[in-house]
Amino acid sequence: MAEIKLMKGNEAIAEAAIRAGCDAYFGYPITPQSEVIEYLMMERPEQRTGMVVLQAESEIAAINMVYGAAAAGKKVMTSSSSPGISLKLEGISYIAGAELPAVIVNVVRGGPGLGTIQPSQADYFQATKGGGHGDYRLLVLAPSSVQEMADFVADAFRLAFKYRNPVLILSDGIIGQMMEKVSMPDPLPRLTDQEIKEKYGDWATTGRPAGKERNIITSLELDPYKQEKHNHKLQAKYAQMCEEEVRYEMINCDDAEYIFVAYGSSARIAQKAMEQARAKGIKAGIFRLITLFPFPKKALYELAGRVKGFLAVEMSAGQMIEDVQLSIEGRSKAVHFGRYGGVIHSPEEVLTALEQKIIGG
Repeated sequence: MAEIKLMKGNEAIAEAAIRAGCDAYFGYPITPQSEVIEYLMMERPEQRTGMVVLQAESEIAAINMVYGAAAAGKKVMTSSSSPGISLKLEGISYIAGAELPAVIVNVVRGGPGLGTIQPSQADYFQATKGGGHGDYRLLVLAPSSVQEMADFVADAFRLAFKYRNPVLILSDGIIGQMMEKVSMPDPLPRLTDQEIKEKYGDWATTGRPAGKERNIITSLELDPYKQEKHNHKLQAKYAQMCEEEVRYEMINCDDAEYIFVAYGSSARIAQKAMEQARAKGIKAGIFRLITLFPFPKKALYELAGRVKGFLAVEMSAGQMIEDVQLSIEGRSKAVHFGRYGGVIHSPEEVLTALEQKIIGG
């Protein structure tokens, strides 16, 4: 039976990982996501399920430990916050290039540089456009509640193994630090080494079977024509994600004349602004992104044909707005509103921006 608890978002991520049958977590503390590793250390999952939890000597070490565990077909996760994710990007690119499953959590803080420990959404480009070197993509999930922080973990592992690709859960300091009631899923058993061989033995490094070639995990290929062929394979996989994994939520969009586009904590704030707009007679709706990659281009394009304008609400100087504008192809007006550097916008500010930039603009 599902268990209901009052938890921080970071704690929910950690508990959900244990219950999802995660084999290993490798991380390094950084505010505002340190509760993930703190909870795991305190909970002692090695006694509950056999899950390994290790604080590495650095973020770079942690992501390379993830690479090794993923290569063995294990369910493995890491988490960090903005500057820490930047340090992990080389390893993330290697993992994507080697086609390995892994779950990565980014609880975003304000930047650039060391910035602040306050919430931000300014890692959107980093998350959705590759971030590291080379032509690769992460499948990106954006939770907007503590419940989704928990729910998305098992789903992220499922998607990571379906596509043999890293999946990023892109949260922020609000969702990571806030406390809400959360219904925890029933635990899934960890796979045994034999079960991993049976399910993933065609690619994982589980020991060389007699009479068969060994599996080699690498992202290196010195022959450019072979590397190009590998890139074509990766691009086909990303195209499949775009066909099968687009997720979003629309609220009050059926009769809406104006649409707030947002994700994560900004979507919660925009929903309150939508309610205030409706109370003033403004027909507003909200389009909440759940996957940031793949981006819901088709759904936004269709909406653009019948609404007067979009307000992209994000805690950044304007990143998601570019994908909104590209998606609607000029069929409607799309304007950005955001606070940044760790400042959180209010519903009243969002509504004022709609009235000034879209309705009266």
